[in-house]
Order: sequence, then structure tokens, then C-alpha cells
Amino acid sequence: MFSIDAVMSTGLVTLAPEATLADARSLMQEHRIHHLPVVDANNKLRGLLTLSDLLRASDSSLRDADERIHARDIRVGDVMVTEVATVSAAASLRQAALFLEKHRIGCLPVMDGETIVGIITDSDFVAVAINLLEQLEDSEPVEDSFDDADVA
Repeated sequence: MFSIDAVMSTGLVTLAPEATLADARSLMQEHRIHHLPVVDANNKLRGLLTLSDLLRASDSSLRDADERIHARDIRVGDVMVTEVATVSAAASLRQAALFLEKHRIGCLPVMDGETIVGIITDSDFVAVAINLLEQLEDSEPVEDSFDDADVA
């Protein structure tokens, strides 16, 4: 059984609830990620902000500039998801994958007790699938080559 800690990302990029949507957007662009765990000063998980949440909460650029609410004026804590599904690092990859699929979510913060230690995303599962496909291709028997004279 493969456990989540073998695949999860541990170089976490997080932000505080007091951060702004502009801060979150910058972090997502800089690190090329779509999920930001929101943590307090003690590294306790308080919520999750996804790219979809950020886009949904952002004001439209079609609105008149004088009436627009800027991303620097909206706090992450006001738009983040607070009921976050999490997973233990000891859980199996299969369990986590089935949960993501069933609930149609893109990530699970990985917890060690009350502390966030990593995150596993749908992209991590794509990487696992690619690895397994490559292993399968490498293990398939290679057919002997033949020339046209062998075919009647």
C-alpha cells in the first residue's frame, strides 16, 4: 500500500487569514499552484483558498473602475472555505483518490494531528498515474520483429 506521505507536496505555500486576495493571487502565480492552505501563526489550518474561490470573490474588470472592489481590499479570511476536508499522512493513496473523486475536490491538506504537514492535489495523482503507465509500458513484453517473408 502506498501512503500519502510518499507523494504529497511538503514545500507548502501558505498564507494567513489577514492576507489579501491580491497576496493570494501573487503567491498562486509565483508558485504555479491553485490551492493555498490558510494557517494561523501556530501553523494551525484555518481554511483553504482555491483559485476558483479567488476568481469567484474577485470583482469583475468589466465594472466601472471607480466602483470596483480591488483584490487588495478583500481579506482571504472573508472568502476562504472553512470546512476543509483533510487526510492523515498515513492514509492510503487509493482512499484519498476515491475521496477527491467522490466529492469533486482538487486537494486535501495532509495533517499530523492539528498541524498541516503537506498537501496532495489532483495533479499529484496525475503524476502517479503517469508513473504507473510508464512502469506498465516498460514491463510489457517486446514483440520480436519480423519481416514480410514471415507473413503468408
